[in-house]
Amino acid sequence: MSAAPIKVLVIDDEPPIRKLLRMGLSTQGYEILEASNGKTALEKLAEEPALIILDLGLPDIQGHELLRTIRGRNEGVPIVVLSSRGDEAGKVQALDLGADDYLTKPFGMDELLARLRAALRHQLQVKGERPVFRTGDLSVDLVRRIVKVGEREIKLSPKEYDLLRVLVQHAGKVLTHRFLLKELWDELTDAQYLRVYVRQLRQKIEADPERPQYVLTETGIGYRLKAGD
Repeated sequence: MSAAPIKVLVIDDEPPIRKLLRMGLSTQGYEILEASNGKTALEKLAEEPALIILDLGLPDIQGHELLRTIRGRNEGVPIVVLSSRGDEAGKVQALDLGADDYLTKPFGMDELLARLRAALRHQLQVKGERPVFRTGDLSVDLVRRIVKVGEREIKLSPKEYDLLRVLVQHAGKVLTHRFLLKELWDELTDAQYLRVYVRQLRQKIEADPERPQYVLTETGIGYRLKAGD
């Protein structure tokens, strides 16, 4: 017997966007639920979608307010927000409110599908965290605290390891500067401290620290660790 299709709730007031997503996601086997406004979206939560795509520009409820409400009702459902180009502050606020990722309009279907897979994979990791994380040649043993690139063991300082551990625990997800600072330092709010440790970490795990493959910069927002294999 085949598994039930994954339900995706698309919340967007633009019919062409909903049609694009409905057609693109349906061909990949997803079941699509649609809402053109916040009120309908909240009603559709009763159908228990496994993932939500949320446009921040809705006609009746401010997008960030709706995101906060959804998170209050369901802590675990992955949420990917759609936003206008250049709205860095809006993206950061959405991520801080609990969104898992974001896409800037216009976007490609391949990129969207990759982000959805990463968000779903991250949710599965949270539910049953694997002791060894792998992406490309990088492997991180979270139990024995061993980091390797290929067969070479990498020696990290305690703070470098803590940074990598947080990135691994949220692999594939964008983490804001504020979130990382709070996780690692409690009191510090200056992102410059974070940049120093990211640079040091890249020097040790990246083949070319100037063109990183693993610890990726989300300009003006934060960092993302490449999703696991």
